[in-house]
Amino acid sequence: MTETRSAGADGSPMAEIKTAIGGFLSEFNQFQDDMNVKLQKQEERIAMLNTKTTSFARPALSADIDTGAPHKKALQSYLRCGDDDALRGLELEGKALNTSVNAEGGYLVDPQTSEMIQSVLRSSASLRSVANVVTVEASSFDVLIDSTDTGAGWADEVTPTADTDTPQIERISIALHELSALPKASQRLLDDSAFDIEGWLAGRIADKFSRAEASAFIGGTGAGQPTGLLSHPTVDNGSWSWGNLGYVATGTAGDFDSTNASDAIVDLVYALGARYRANATFVMNSKTAGAVRKMKDADGRFLWSDGLAAGEPARLMGYPVLIAEDMPDIAEDAMAIAFGDFGSGYTIAERPDLRVLRDPFSAKPHVLFYATKRVGGDVTDFAAIKMMKFGTS
Repeated sequence: MTETRSAGADGSPMAEIKTAIGGFLSEFNQFQDDMNVKLQKQEERIAMLNTKTTSFARPALSADIDTGAPHKKALQSYLRCGDDDALRGLELEGKALNTSVNAEGGYLVDPQTSEMIQSVLRSSASLRSVANVVTVEASSFDVLIDSTDTGAGWADEVTPTADTDTPQIERISIALHELSALPKASQRLLDDSAFDIEGWLAGRIADKFSRAEASAFIGGTGAGQPTGLLSHPTVDNGSWSWGNLGYVATGTAGDFDSTNASDAIVDLVYALGARYRANATFVMNSKTAGAVRKMKDADGRFLWSDGLAAGEPARLMGYPVLIAEDMPDIAEDAMAIAFGDFGSGYTIAERPDLRVLRDPFSAKPHVLFYATKRVGGDVTDFAAIKMMKFGTS
């Protein structure tokens, strides 16, 4: 008689399935236990970190910096402690931060900081606010000038047409010169997380750059610095020629004329061509402005009028006045007042980048920040600017 075994006995398919399910459930329970232990430890660590953050909260300014843009945190790290790893590896939206290093080292300031400095420079009292400012990527900026006129003549049906004059094209090359500043801060101050390093650095550099630029645009020699307005030769406006700045004399050495003081101002205005007068500006320092604003015309009306709204410049005979302290005081034969369309007459060329090199070694325990930019300037239209000479002729 044949023996029949029931399903589920050893060696049957049902027994193998039950064994496999039992092993899986055992392993799964062990996995759950391990995950619960890990989650509990993670929650304990988070609770500990929250307690430390609450107990030792950092200043609000530091928190603002930490939550700012990545390039801002990278620049902060470089300025504070010289950490350039973040700058080297930083990429924003697929575009790498410009961290070109020249032979001497140093990094280009990020666009936000650079623009902050430029805005202060534009607001400074120098020719920058009225001149033609161009941004270049080269070491110089060339301006082509047509200083002559094309000849013309009348023609009829029988008379041969004569040759006319050909205009002469001149090239004025404005070289870019390096302007530098070297502010310093103690390492202890840099370690203070509440210290706004970017704001401080921008303010110090802007102050030094603006003063140096303002002086160079007026009296720069052109040797290692921009060519200033007063560095060009001047001639009496009646015999003016290209390459010189024309002037109008007051008729009195070191002063305005005692009887008709305002006549020299009127003569200066109308010495400038009509096409330049529409955009013309007076440039003088505060001491000269103090003397000029007392002048009256024949009817007793002041030639000077203050701006009607905040931020508007004062006006002299209806034209705006720029107070540039680097202009000379009234003295014998001094060119103390300039009048012209400086947007046409004077060009400032500059590179857009500002380079900062961190030096923690040369002035210990202070850290030096060597900042450089390149800028140049020169007169590009000698017909657009006229001067007032405080002399007899």
